[in-house]
Amino acid sequence: MKRTTIKQVLSYVKKHAFFLVASLFFAAVSVVLTLYVPILTGDAIDLIIEPGKVDFAGIGAILVKIAACIGITAVAQWVMNVCNNRITYDVVRDIRKDAFKKIEILPLKYIDGHSHGEVVSRVIADVDQFADGLLMGFTQLFTGVITILGTLFFMLTIHLGITLVVVVITPVSLFVASFIAKRTYTMFQLQSKTRGEQTALIDEMIGNQKVVQAFGREKEVLTQFDEINERLRACSLRAIFFSSLTNPCTRFVNSLVYAGVGISGAVLAIANGISVGQLSCFLSYANQYTKPFNEISGVVTELQNALACAARIFDLINETPQIPDAEDAKRLVADGNVSLSHVEFSYVPERPLIRDFNLKVAPGQRVAIVGPTGCGKTTVINLLMRFYDVDSGSIQVSGEDIRDVTRGSLRTSFGMVLQETWLRAGTIRDNIAMGKPEATIEEIIAAAKAAHAHSFIKRLKDGYDTVIGEDGGSLSQGQKQLLCIARVMLDLPPMLILDEATSSIDTRTEIRIQKAFAAMMEGRTSFIVAHRLSTIMEADVILVMKDGNIIEQGNHQTLLQQGGFYTTLYNSQF
Repeated sequence: MKRTTIKQVLSYVKKHAFFLVASLFFAAVSVVLTLYVPILTGDAIDLIIEPGKVDFAGIGAILVKIAACIGITAVAQWVMNVCNNRITYDVVRDIRKDAFKKIEILPLKYIDGHSHGEVVSRVIADVDQFADGLLMGFTQLFTGVITILGTLFFMLTIHLGITLVVVVITPVSLFVASFIAKRTYTMFQLQSKTRGEQTALIDEMIGNQKVVQAFGREKEVLTQFDEINERLRACSLRAIFFSSLTNPCTRFVNSLVYAGVGISGAVLAIANGISVGQLSCFLSYANQYTKPFNEISGVVTELQNALACAARIFDLINETPQIPDAEDAKRLVADGNVSLSHVEFSYVPERPLIRDFNLKVAPGQRVAIVGPTGCGKTTVINLLMRFYDVDSGSIQVSGEDIRDVTRGSLRTSFGMVLQETWLRAGTIRDNIAMGKPEATIEEIIAAAKAAHAHSFIKRLKDGYDTVIGEDGGSLSQGQKQLLCIARVMLDLPPMLILDEATSSIDTRTEIRIQKAFAAMMEGRTSFIVAHRLSTIMEADVILVMKDGNIIEQGNHQTLLQQGGFYTTLYNSQF
């Protein structure tokens, strides 16, 4: 799994090959010049022979070279960091873009089956964590590896024996870093998963705070949060504890390297095997050589966290999308003719819901669907809109199987007003014009008047330019529903779906809205889902559903005369 994640990360990184090559080049420049400075320092030390015998002119020339190297190194490191930042944040932008694009085409089954807060955590928190690890990886991994290779090369040019001492002790540092890294990955993965769980709970509770307080569930929710928070603390502590072992362990090994170089170099210097300046240079290289191991071990820890977060976001990106439109999919030109033939569907395979559902609707007919909660009324609407695909059978609109037409043309052929209202952050005007962005203010006002929303909109501080928050902000549920109705009134399609469309509206306004709906439905095929049977008495056909099947069918008077299930439902409301 980790290997697959790394491959996917590299597939995003390789799109920015220019900046990657530039970063490697400037990393090499900065490392080479940094490693050249100890040689110059050693040369300067060797020009100090004894009191009275100091080559000041030579030392001055060397100091100029050292200053030039430091200046160029600083510029190279700055450019390298610019390139690394560019790569990291371009990759993060691309990943978030792909994740959000995937959310747009995921089947509704995925969205219904996953906590919204957990999905948000993947796209926001996990990608941020991944960015931190990736940035540190680029900044320190490149320079670290080049420093190790460069240091070995320079040491080999000075003395082979001391270099072998360094190389022999090095694998201990690598073993320690690898040992710890393997154990931190699973812990960081658990930390990321628990963080998503916590985000999901917070998102759920903030969105439903009124309900929590109304039912006095504050203590229970707080207990639940404390439990998740404690688990997050525990797994975070374990992850950080093991990752924090890396640096001191590698520093211990590095001290062994430095001691080995110091002792062997001192013995050689006494025996005139190397000069004092060369010994100074070797000790400097011993520090330069071991320092990247500390940095790389830190990077490995961060990369474990980054890869754990990347795996979660790539799980979302790699999720199977909804079945795409067929290549030869037609653009639907709807005339209002709808037919369902032998439709079968279930959300969970072992629990069948709709079985052998058959229905023919003529253009302009008003079809009401009634029945007890959970009988499949809203599911029929989801199938008509192709939010879900049927398990078997077919649904045809205007003689075309809806799987053979584009989803866009199918859905624009329906106007929907649902029991669950949704308004986005923006102005009242923007929300009404969502389906017809080019609409004039006159058209928007006419639609609002038809939906009986104009009067309350005019009472708002800025009228149609009033800015509302996410999901309607401080508007009442009824006002939000009126705006959703106005949205459909503005851009009337050939077919309508009204799913408990007046459930949050007072009785007086409902009577007005029903008149507006009557005018709106004139000549349009309409599907009306309702619990209040008084709202569907004028329907041409009433389908009575129970356990996913149509058990009765007819108009209001016919069904009452039959004295069946519909009669029982009707009488129970009066």
